[in-house]
Amino acid sequence: MATSYSTTTTTTILLLLVIAFFSFYQTQAGNINPNSVVLGLTRSSTTFTIPKPSKYSRKRLSQVSDMIEPLRAVRDGYLLTLIIGTPGQVIQVYMDTGSDLTWVPCGNLSFDCLDCDDYRNNKLIGTFSPSSSSSSFRDTCGSPFCIDIHSSDNSFDTCIEAGCSLSTLLKATCSRPCPSFAYSYGEGGLVAGTLTRDNLRVHGSSPYITKDVPRFSFGCVGSTYREPIGIAGFGRGVLSLPSQLGFLQKGFSHCFLAFKYANNQNISSPLFMGDTATSSSDNMQFTQMLKSPMFPNYYYIGLEAITVGNVKSAEVPLNLREFDSQGNGGMLIDSGTTYTHLPEPFYSQLLSMLQPMIAYPRATDVERRTGFDLCYEVPCPNNRFTNDPFPSITFHFMNNVSLVLPQANYFYAMSAPTNSTGVKCLLFQSMDDSSYGPAGVFGNFQQQDVKVVYDLEKERIGFQPMDCAAAAISQGLHKK
Repeated sequence: MATSYSTTTTTTILLLLVIAFFSFYQTQAGNINPNSVVLGLTRSSTTFTIPKPSKYSRKRLSQVSDMIEPLRAVRDGYLLTLIIGTPGQVIQVYMDTGSDLTWVPCGNLSFDCLDCDDYRNNKLIGTFSPSSSSSSFRDTCGSPFCIDIHSSDNSFDTCIEAGCSLSTLLKATCSRPCPSFAYSYGEGGLVAGTLTRDNLRVHGSSPYITKDVPRFSFGCVGSTYREPIGIAGFGRGVLSLPSQLGFLQKGFSHCFLAFKYANNQNISSPLFMGDTATSSSDNMQFTQMLKSPMFPNYYYIGLEAITVGNVKSAEVPLNLREFDSQGNGGMLIDSGTTYTHLPEPFYSQLLSMLQPMIAYPRATDVERRTGFDLCYEVPCPNNRFTNDPFPSITFHFMNNVSLVLPQANYFYAMSAPTNSTGVKCLLFQSMDDSSYGPAGVFGNFQQQDVKVVYDLEKERIGFQPMDCAAAAISQGLHKK
């Protein structure tokens, strides 16, 4: 999930007055995206409107019709394959509904990831080489994407930072490259790079049809902190992949494969974009999206209760379905966060409800080693896990939506069983700080074997339990 920061520019008072005088020349205006993150570029103290994307951009984006893309399950998320450049270069990135920017690692040997020892030998990410693509070029300082990535409330700021003269600014003729950016994520990750444009190849209405999207804007990232793999942002900002492909007035949906399929290259989760994604069945339940004043580009829903077995939880705190005066609160639904996070003391109350309903012995050594709060030793006849009698868990969202979680979505085996015994742990976690930003997060692990629909036209999120492996096979996303 992206977080928002800003700094203060040192532009002189005289320059501000000149820019203010000529600001009426800006004939196209839009709202600033407060969710983009910048640590490198600063903003002026005078407020200006931001130009909307050009007519050319809007026309180009609308040319992409319905899409289906395969998502590969890995240990902590779902990877989308991007084919960028001429000739095409293949890079796998996380699908993340909690951010806007799409970025890829750049440079075969020069890409550097700090504090990423766990991924040192990971060969699946791939890197992008701009010099090997005949269609690659740096985005310009005046583009809407550059203005957005730098969180500027003045459409001249980025070109001033790039060194453009006032005369070229006023004539809109400055073509200097967009300044380098830094973009941060909610759990402390940070990436730094340059905004680049190139051809993006996507699938059409079937996996066997491809289309080229020219001038797609993305981050070409040379160094990161705790972010070893690129990310495709699926938020609602101008930089996001759905936005650039023209799907913000439609929507998208996914059906995440169960974790047992992680790293299985023979089957992929289906990701739909366009009208096909939002066409729902009779069994689909929809809850309305909540509009976050703090992070309006991301997807929030309201949690009203959790039922454990036949017992409804203690009263859910209001901040899981409402925002305070500063915009904090709500439950973020985020494909880029692995486990569901709940605020205290509600999280501890949920654990207190579960414990007396489970007769298995606690595996406290596994709890200390993994950081999970409830782990149990379960019998495994013939060293095979069975569907153990753990109590059911149901999430109740606003608009009378009830989602019964598959058991594997909350109690999951930590390792292979030995001596006819195995260990399963509750894969929920406590929210570190629910006083700032979202009060809770509904993570991707709890979305497995559930069709999730982001109906952006009607501002609602849909849920329907589903066998996602069968759905993948029906869409031709399975290798025999």
